Amino acid sequence: MKWDHINQLCDVVRETSFAIHKYHRNGHLEKVYENALGHRLRKLELDVEQQHPLTVYDEDGTILGEYFADLLIEGCLIVELKACKSVADEHIAQLLGYLKSSRIETGLLVNFGAAKLHIKKYLMTVSESGS
Repeated sequence: MKWDHINQLCDVVRETSFAIHKYHRNGHLEKVYENALGHRLRKLELDVEQQHPLTVYDEDGTILGEYFADLLIEGCLIVELKACKSVADEHIAQLLGYLKSSRIETGLLVNFGAAKLHIKKYLMTVSESGS
């Protein structure tokens, strides 16, 4: 049931992001898209936290610091937003770092900055062996 729920959340974020991009197009600052997505998802009665602090843990559980996720949805989905010409490797690495450090499994990278909306889902599954 957990995976059905997370997949449904991802679908809702995708659909909402497409609607925002269709209306606002590209050219705004990232914060405008963050506010728009947060607003529209809250209207759908989802729990959305903007600039939510995520605790970063070392492998032994020691707290090292915090990141701030653009959006944390329902406590289980990190959404990292961009407003740039194209997604770079650093953007992917940033999201994967958030997932690994926070121990949240699922994230979406959404770029509103190009003429064509870019959305990609990333999973961080930690195996029992630690690899």
